[in-house]
Amino acid sequence: MATAEVAMEDEDGGGCRGRSRRGCEHYERECFLKAPCCDKFYICRLCHDNIEDHSLDRFEVKQVQCINCGKVQKSQQICEECSTVFGEYYCDICHLFDKDKKQYHCVECGICRIGPKEEFFHCMKCNLCLSLSLQGHHKCIENVSRQNCPICLEDIHTSRVVAHVLPCGHLLHRTCYEAMLKEGYRCPLCMHSALDMTRYWRQLDNEVAQTPMPTEYQNMTVEILCNDCSARSRVQFHILGMKCKSCESYNTAQDGGCGMPLEQQ
Repeated sequence: MATAEVAMEDEDGGGCRGRSRRGCEHYERECFLKAPCCDKFYICRLCHDNIEDHSLDRFEVKQVQCINCGKVQKSQQICEECSTVFGEYYCDICHLFDKDKKQYHCVECGICRIGPKEEFFHCMKCNLCLSLSLQGHHKCIENVSRQNCPICLEDIHTSRVVAHVLPCGHLLHRTCYEAMLKEGYRCPLCMHSALDMTRYWRQLDNEVAQTPMPTEYQNMTVEILCNDCSARSRVQFHILGMKCKSCESYNTAQDGGCGMPLEQQ
């Protein structure tokens, strides 16, 4: 499968109220935002949200203050008093100022993303920007990015953490995906394998072949449901795993009832 990445919102980190000349730990910029909610000046909405008990609506910002000359003015890229450039990149919708990271504003996403724009496309069904390498090679799930990450339960669409697209189409934060792989290999929502397990399944074939079951279980069969291809089949019971007859995955679950001897089928 192609590299499974989505475009990030143009934000990173978490932190504190910034007052440095070059901005804060989140952005490089030369102005403060005037928060319309409390009339206080902050370097960015993230610094504001980390201090206050409410959130700053980026779209409602109307005024900024130049760090160099102190002039309070309408939100714009260049200071009308001293000509300071507030940010190499400026979006007059998100009121985002920052150094140039090849950002672009996605109308469909409603926010700015880190580009370059020509390397991403907006999937209208998934309703998010994806790498061009995934165009025609990913499973669409309607409005998938508008759901919270199933591991940390935090927002994905506007997250500062890169999202990872699983083969099943569900999204996880990249950090949550990496943590999940330390504990298991299945999507926490649908139980589909989260990565190519073919090599491991063949290793498991050998382990099953070398581990005979006790005599009383050798002819027992069970009904199984495959989490990868959704096929149902009857297979011989084995404590190490039961392989799907359709796709040969061991990502299966017993589907009801006890087994029965082969000679009684």
